[in-house]
Amino acid sequence: MVLKQLRLSRSLSQEQLAQMSGLSVRTIQRIEAGGNASLESQKCLAAALNVSIEILNQEEMTMNRRSENWQGLPIILKIWFALNFLQLRPKRETAKRIMWLGHMSGFIFCCMGLVSEAALVGGLLMLMTAYLFALLKWQGDKYDIWDEPKVTEH
Repeated sequence: MVLKQLRLSRSLSQEQLAQMSGLSVRTIQRIEAGGNASLESQKCLAAALNVSIEILNQEEMTMNRRSENWQGLPIILKIWFALNFLQLRPKRETAKRIMWLGHMSGFIFCCMGLVSEAALVGGLLMLMTAYLFALLKWQGDKYDIWDEPKVTEH
């Protein structure tokens, strides 16, 4: 579910979305953390965000290079995204996946660093990669450059 991405793209806090949708903040937090949302909750969220339930239930958002937000980015940030994602249309999910893999493998290699100095160095490099992609994801959210699915009136 792309609830968090939709909320962030509209610069809404969880509290604001809860007020708009009539749901509790705890419900918003649970759904954003991957919990299931009842059909009634989905309807409330879709209405508050002015999207269809189908859009709300999509799994990923990609970068929209035709958006005004992307066009307004400094060239250095455009290069930053292109080089680090190595994809024509980087996806927010890619950043999350690389973050998770980087943290997990970095932690494992750092633990192995108790025995091997090379493993420690590898672990630190993996952790740095994970933090780099956390920064990229944060910048993508901050500048609202992820491509939202087409909004349909309901």
